[in-house]
Parts: sequence; structure tokens; C-alpha cells
Amino acid sequence: MTSLSPPLLFLVSTPIGNFGDITLRALETLRAVDVVASEDTRKTGMLLKHFEIKKPQISFHEHNEERAAAKIIALLQSGKTVALVTNAGSPAISDPGFTLVRSALKEDIPVTAVPGATAFVPALALSGLPVHSFTFRGFAPRKPGARRRFLSLDRQTPHTLIFYESPYRLKAFLADALGVYGDRPAAIANDLTKLFETVTRGRLTELIRLMDAEVLRGEYTVVIAGAAFGMTDEGAEV
Repeated sequence: MTSLSPPLLFLVSTPIGNFGDITLRALETLRAVDVVASEDTRKTGMLLKHFEIKKPQISFHEHNEERAAAKIIALLQSGKTVALVTNAGSPAISDPGFTLVRSALKEDIPVTAVPGATAFVPALALSGLPVHSFTFRGFAPRKPGARRRFLSLDRQTPHTLIFYESPYRLKAFLADALGVYGDRPAAIANDLTKLFETVTRGRLTELIRLMDAEVLRGEYTVVIAGAAFGMTDEGAEV
């Protein structure tokens, strides 16, 4: 049953790079709430300062999630309003937030989302790969064996696959993707919405070669063709 009470917990999406992408509703919410729960208070502080918003912050990240969630739930139960934000993009999408939402719902605390930027949507749209049906898989496991097993779950899927990866594991991820999926068409997006936004397209073997020559920085979004497209398309660069 959906609560009709005014929300107390707001999941507020923030820009993935360009501050101009923040929504009017996000700004209104950040100005109105009592507290901002932040994955990184320093980065959120820069965002708030840019828009001349002064709010107390609570640190909420993967290493203190359980302890911080209890504190936030107590604030919400006292009638305080809280906006949850992550470093960039939509809270709970490959970022902290899921456990807090579950805890709030368990306590019948009204929750709502203030939608906005998320990296995998523009990466998919710019990839040149089919967009009508896709599977978002987030971050793959860090250990090679677990990563290959994770990738293998989608070996036969016809849907375009989308992953997030760090600069420290991107090359290993691409090598494992090639081993599991074969030489499929793919795209790698980096610095989306920023001045040096790049989308590199080609088959996995070509992308591996190109990434070997790059100094990798920031978070990457990898888009890989599904099984049917990968087997039939010639993979010409778009």
C-alpha cells in the first residue's frame, strides 16, 4: 500500500558532472529539507555552495551505511526531513541508498524520489547499440573468477548490457568480457556531460587496444551488444 503522507525521505539525483544538469525540483528539495545525507560531504558541500544552499550534512556511505541509517531513521521518526544524495547520479543506483530505503519503508516512513541524472542512460543512448531493450548490471565483482561468473550469467541474453567500472579494473574487465562474450561491438563512456566527454566505440578487441594506450581516470560506463546483435552485426564504428 502506498502512503499518502507527505514524504520525509527524499532520494535526490545530482549531476554526474555538469552542475547545469541539476533539476529545479532537486534545488527546491535541497533548500527545503532539514538535513542532507551525503555519500561524500566534501563533494556535496561543493554542490550546495555552488547553488548557495546551507544545510547540515550527515555522512552516509558504504562503510558506515548501517550505523548512519539508524541515525537517519531516528531523525525521520522525529519529523525531520532528509535528502539523500550520492557523489553523482541517482541514489541507490550502484550507490548507497537501498538499505536506507528498506529501513524507512519498514518503519512506514514516506519516501519519494527526485529523479535526474544517471550515467548509464546517456551512455546507452550514445553507444550506437540497440536501446529498445537493455540490462543494467552495475559494477562487476572485483575478483577475476567471480567477475567471469557474473558476466557469464548474461552470455546468451539478447539485451544490450550496461556495466560500471573503475579506472583500476577497466582493462581486466574488458579482457574478461572478451573471453566470456567474444569480440562483440561495444562502447566505453567517460566524463559524460563534462568538457572532455568521450564515447569510444568499436569491438572489444579494438577497445582493449585503445584503453591500453590511455591514462584511465574517473568512472567508466561500458555498453556491450547483446548476443544476437553481437553475432550478426559487423561492428563498424559509429
